[in-house]
Amino acid sequence: MRAVVQRVTSASVTVGAELVAEIGPGLLALVGVTHSDTPATAAKLARKIAGLRILRDGGRDETAADAISAPVLVVSQFTLYGDANAGRRPSWLAAAPSPLAEPLVDAVVAELRRLELPVQTGRFGAMMAVASVNDGPFTVLVEV
Repeated sequence: MRAVVQRVTSASVTVGAELVAEIGPGLLALVGVTHSDTPATAAKLARKIAGLRILRDGGRDETAADAISAPVLVVSQFTLYGDANAGRRPSWLAAAPSPLAEPLVDAVVAELRRLELPVQTGRFGAMMAVASVNDGPFTVLVEV
């Protein structure tokens, strides 16, 4: 699994005219799944996201030293496994199909919530308009 994680001052997801998720200062995590990923991989990715030390004020809960307390907006993004090395049209062969990917993205969300982070989500498989105001800018790639 991989995630592009951005520190944001705000982020939102709209599907059609419906606002489905919105956060203030926190993290936007675009999450991609490949064929070999498992629930254990999803849990590990969530723990890495929760443990990132990239928020301006530390964004940490003083009672939980190893986890952030800022909100996280998780958006599934199969395009993170696109390969554009041959030609101009990306190949999506490395991206997991929806029946495998959706439960694993859900597992990332469940683990973040188990770690007591406030989590919002996009809508899996929908054509989403993702808006974000990158803070810094600060963007990291997390792979497990």
